Amino acid sequence: MKDPRAPQASQARPGPLHGGQQSAWPDSPVLVEVWRSGFLESVHRGSLVVLDAAGAPLLEVGDVRRPVLPRSANKPVQATALLAAGWRPRNDRELALGAASHNGEDEHRELAAQVLAVAGLGPDDLGCPPALPQHEGTRAQWLVAGRSPDRLAMNCSGKHAAMLSACVAAGWPTQGYLEREHPLQQAIEARLGEASGEPVSAVVVDGCGAPQHALSLTGLARGVLSLVEADPGTPERLVADAMRAHPWLVAGTGRDDTELMQGVPGLLVKGGADGVHVAALPGAGAVALKLDDGGDRGRLPALTAGLLRLGLPAQSLSRWLLTPVSGGDGVVGQVRAAASLA
Repeated sequence: MKDPRAPQASQARPGPLHGGQQSAWPDSPVLVEVWRSGFLESVHRGSLVVLDAAGAPLLEVGDVRRPVLPRSANKPVQATALLAAGWRPRNDRELALGAASHNGEDEHRELAAQVLAVAGLGPDDLGCPPALPQHEGTRAQWLVAGRSPDRLAMNCSGKHAAMLSACVAAGWPTQGYLEREHPLQQAIEARLGEASGEPVSAVVVDGCGAPQHALSLTGLARGVLSLVEADPGTPERLVADAMRAHPWLVAGTGRDDTELMQGVPGLLVKGGADGVHVAALPGAGAVALKLDDGGDRGRLPALTAGLLRLGLPAQSLSRWLLTPVSGGDGVVGQVRAAASLA
């Protein structure tokens, strides 16, 4: 039987992203501008969609129907598939970790180990690669102590622990749980298509080794919006409530997702690698974006500009609307949303 940690190079499906290739990168509009001393230094291009509470578009900038890879922004909807498969976390802290991209701080690793232990498993069963903690202080301590990378410290270990727990609950094999043909991954793929209202257009291998599913930005926003708008007690609402109740577990110290959820009551936020972010607020709507350069610098100005379209007050988002640009000992400019999002 295949090692669950072996790369699954055959997972790409014929379609817009067949074999990881696209015929051409789109000529996307500018979403974010970087100004230094009154000079436009750089821009970040991409696409962004804002949906109202009913899922209707309020704003579409760029090609929001083109498939992208949401990366970890798919995790909230993925977690609902794990609950549907029979995973029963002991509390909402474990559920929040199952949808997390965490820092690898002590409590993150300890909780992931507990999730595994309840299922009769251990860290060696994880299919994610070993990593050092993302949290700077924790990583520095590890390096000074000469500690090696650890699978529990990898930012997706909570998701993998939850996936393995769902396999145990459903009676599915834990070996090969990262293969696209495994019943767990088939259930996740079907659930992502259902929540987004569109078929998954490609399946590739994510950075953590799990299958990664391509959706449009509109589909990504629609899926996360469905979680916050779901009835209490449903799997969708349980995931949304757990993440909002424990934002530190979803990311960690100093992380944007954690601080946004702490600062804006009711807001569900999940970032993904390579310039993806999604957020949803019940009764208001959702925002999803992708920066073409895959960077982090422009994400928060773009995301918060989208949240303003949902009626959130500017004062609640002020610390994220503009990112200062340093010059010498002072601030000489800012990273801000472009006119297309104003």
